[in-house]
This record gives sequence, structure tokens and C-alpha cells, in this order.
Amino acid sequence: MATKTEITVEEKLRALYDLQLIDARIDEIRNVRGELPLEVEDLEDEVAGMNKRLEKLNLELETIEDSIKAKKNQIEESKELIKKYTKQQDNVRNNREYNSLSKEVEFQELEIQLAEKHIKEFKVQIEQKNLTIEETKDRLTAREEHLKHKQGELDEILKETEKEEQALIKESQKFEKKIEDRLIKAYKRIRSNVKNGLAVVAVERGASGGSFFTIPPQVQMEIASRKKIITDEHSGRILVDPTLADEEKEKMEKLFTKLK
Repeated sequence: MATKTEITVEEKLRALYDLQLIDARIDEIRNVRGELPLEVEDLEDEVAGMNKRLEKLNLELETIEDSIKAKKNQIEESKELIKKYTKQQDNVRNNREYNSLSKEVEFQELEIQLAEKHIKEFKVQIEQKNLTIEETKDRLTAREEHLKHKQGELDEILKETEKEEQALIKESQKFEKKIEDRLIKAYKRIRSNVKNGLAVVAVERGASGGSFFTIPPQVQMEIASRKKIITDEHSGRILVDPTLADEEKEKMEKLFTKLK
């Protein structure tokens, strides 16, 4: 692996601050998207879940309708058997045979009554399923509309920012290569530990940017001399002097304008 060219402390500080400005701009772009990608993902899952539910409800409906057909066939079979047994009663030789056939007729009539009862129950189930299907379809239409709207919002933001974000990511990687690994690791560790992701900050009104803790004048002079990398004892952030910060901000603003 090629070794990184040795650079002065001041060059390291400038490169670190430039990297911070680039990464802060990437953060800003991603913050504009906010929770939208997650919202879209959740809505997609919800829509998929509703479609599966509709599929399941329709299968259940088909099963009930098949059961009704089976019961209707059973009724027809029972009616045929009743006809058969009634006809046989005309040719019986004794009461025992007649009573036996009467019991068969009675059994088939009970079977018809039971089948009709089941058909009524199945029809009630069909009504309930159809109602649930309609409600689910209405909810699904509403969620699909919401998803379409949110996806449109996200696509619009991505269209506006994706090119710039990709260009900035490349710049970030380019600047990382200028800085030694030890410093990059420290920079990333600080970034992950602070809320706003600012690992390198300028001294503002005698304190580190975004902090109320005053930096002693002697330390401020050391920071301004750019002879060594100094961190804020309270937040752990790397500190740069205001002049260097202003110079790098101006330089990076030109880069950002070009990348848009």
C-alpha cells in the first residue's frame, strides 16, 4: 500500500477542516431527506402486508364457496336418495322393510336440513369476508395513495440532491486519503460521539464552536500557531483558529457551488 505524503500540521488541520465541511454538507443533504426513506419503506411493507391479507381473504372466500357447492351437491344427492327410497317403499314385502326405508328417508331429510343450515352459516361468513375485503381494499387504496405521495417527495429530493451527494462522497474519500489513518480514525470516532457530527470546529469568541467552555488564551495562541493538533478538553473536538476556518470555508463554498 502506498504511504501518504508527509504534510505539515497546518496542512493536516486544513485537510481535516475541509473534510469536516464536506461531511457536514453530506449530513445536511441527508437531513433534508429526514425520515422519508424509512416512511416509504414502512408504507411499502404495509401495502405488501395488506395485499397478502387480501390474497388470504380471497382464498378463504373461494374455500367457503366450494363448501357451499359441496353442500348443494349433498342436498341433491339426498333428494335423489329420498326419491329412490320412497319408490322402494311401494314394493316392500313387510313393515320392517318399510320402516327401514322410512328411517333412510328421515336421515336424508335431516342431512338436507343440516346442509341448508351450513349453507346459511357459510353465506353469513361470505358477507363478513366481503365486508372485510372491501374495508381492506379501501385502506389499501388510501395507503397506496399515501405511498405514492411520499415516494414522489423522496424521488424529488433525491433528484435534486443525489448528484451533489455522490460528488461530495467522492470528495470526502479524496480528502481522507490526504490524512494519516490515525487522525482519520480519531476524526470518525469524535464524529460518531457528538450529536451534530462536528469533529473539527473553529474557536469562536474564546470558546470551541458550539461550546460555552472558554479556552485559555495560551491554548488559543497554540491553536493559532498551527504547530500541533489540539483538542477541546471538554468535547474532544479538534480545534482550528477562526482565520484558517474562514479561509477553508470560502474555498469549500466554491467547490460546493461547482458540485451542485
